[in-house]
Amino acid sequence: AELEGYFEQVLSTDAVRRFKPDASAYRMAMEGFGLEREEILFVPFAGWDAAGAKWFGYETFWVNRLGTPPEELGVVADATGANLSDLVRFLGAKG
Repeated sequence: AELEGYFEQVLSTDAVRRFKPDASAYRMAMEGFGLEREEILFVPFAGWDAAGAKWFGYETFWVNRLGTPPEELGVVADATGANLSDLVRFLGAKG
């Protein structure tokens, strides 16, 4: 996606040869950034990806730009918004 110039690090599941919702795909963030599970807020665009992150133990904020109903996968995102401005408000409310 040619994002390398914008971020300090770009993680790809190609490195672990596993794909979401496999736990190793989510564990990459902990290993890549040297963070604990509780320190990560996972922000996907897809409901199934939010579910996978919740199963792994991440706090989640689902950016649901299309307004799709949540999939019935047994877990829901901790919070949901329609865009990144909603994410900024969520983060501001957390302090």
